[in-house]
Amino acid sequence: MSAQIEKERKSYYETLEACQKGSLDITRWLDWFLACLGRAIEAADVTMEKVLYKAEIWQVLNKHPVNERQRKVVNLLLGDFQGKLVTSKYAKIAKCSHDTALRDIQALIGYGVMKKNLSGGRKTSYQLIKPSPK
Repeated sequence: MSAQIEKERKSYYETLEACQKGSLDITRWLDWFLACLGRAIEAADVTMEKVLYKAEIWQVLNKHPVNERQRKVVNLLLGDFQGKLVTSKYAKIAKCSHDTALRDIQALIGYGVMKKNLSGGRKTSYQLIKPSPK
């Protein structure tokens, strides 16, 4: 809740000040507070979904031999990775050859945590997926 109030601090202080001046009616304050609480719960829900998704990915990967390159790229993909993951980008991130990058990606596909995107062609891209229970 405190993180949400921090995000909305301008509105918080405006509402608080408006309620302190004039009558003793705190209805406006309660409306703001309850709406803020709802947004805090929604934000916590989104955060929890991300945490659970990361846990599912690593729960599957920890059953397989995952090298440091794969760990680095998966962690990056689970963070705030921008754009599409293609083999050449994987190779640059992991500082390895194109062939090694492709083998790493194919292993991650085989482990059930990554898939090829539908748009194939010369620049095939890949993405993490929700692992299926086994």
